Amino acid sequence: MSTGLLVGLGLAALVVVLLAAAAIHVLPEYERGVILRLGRIQPLKGPGLIFIIPVIDRLIRVNLRTQTYDVPPQDIITQDNVTVRVNAVAYFNVVEPVRSVLSIDDYRFGTQQIAQTTLRSILGQTSLDELLTKRDQVNQQLQQVIDAVTDPWGVKVTIVEVKDVVLPESMRRAMARQAESERERRAKVIHAMGEREAAQNLGQAAVVLEQHPAALQLRLLGTLLELGAEKNSTIAFPIPMELLRLFDTARSVAPAQTPPGGMRPAA
Repeated sequence: MSTGLLVGLGLAALVVVLLAAAAIHVLPEYERGVILRLGRIQPLKGPGLIFIIPVIDRLIRVNLRTQTYDVPPQDIITQDNVTVRVNAVAYFNVVEPVRSVLSIDDYRFGTQQIAQTTLRSILGQTSLDELLTKRDQVNQQLQQVIDAVTDPWGVKVTIVEVKDVVLPESMRRAMARQAESERERRAKVIHAMGEREAAQNLGQAAVVLEQHPAALQLRLLGTLLELGAEKNSTIAFPIPMELLRLFDTARSVAPAQTPPGGMRPAA
């Protein structure tokens, strides 16, 4: 065989190999193939081994796995005019590969841009207290708004989470003072409630002791025993209330029996 024939056979084999490599594709389980044949959409292909017509067909691989996008920090003015720096993370995946190719040029870039703009828009309508205390509601609202925009593209936004909220130094100091004042208020309320309960219990105990004088005497004896056990140098002897009432009664009766002028009537 001549050299020219061998070269021709070699080139033909090379062309066949290149055409086979261009025509045969293997798609993993998490990918689908969108084929445009002379500019017209074809049925979805994959996963597994697929064949296309080289030069005529154009294969676009679409990843169906969940993708993440870390939204860069955004300077946002909240509804109550507080400037905060917020970043977030978004999770999304393609649910309709054909629409993700035909409806938008680059669904990844589009989803990232709408996530940034929606983050600024929604948090600008939210107060600082809601952003800090109602994080779940804010995340859910962000997810619903972004998903409504990306749905025509065949993209499903599953989760949007606000990661960090950076406050100005002056605002952090003000919130620390507010938290300290709130703790002091709670401590005073708890102390007042304890005093009220103690007063109620003492009142109930006084009623019981008044109804049972013997119990009062036992209580007095118990108190004396406690004082003696503590080795105090001073011991207090309580005076029964009945004795004090007797003195009061005698003092009030004596002036009533004495005539005016201090003179006793003659016998």
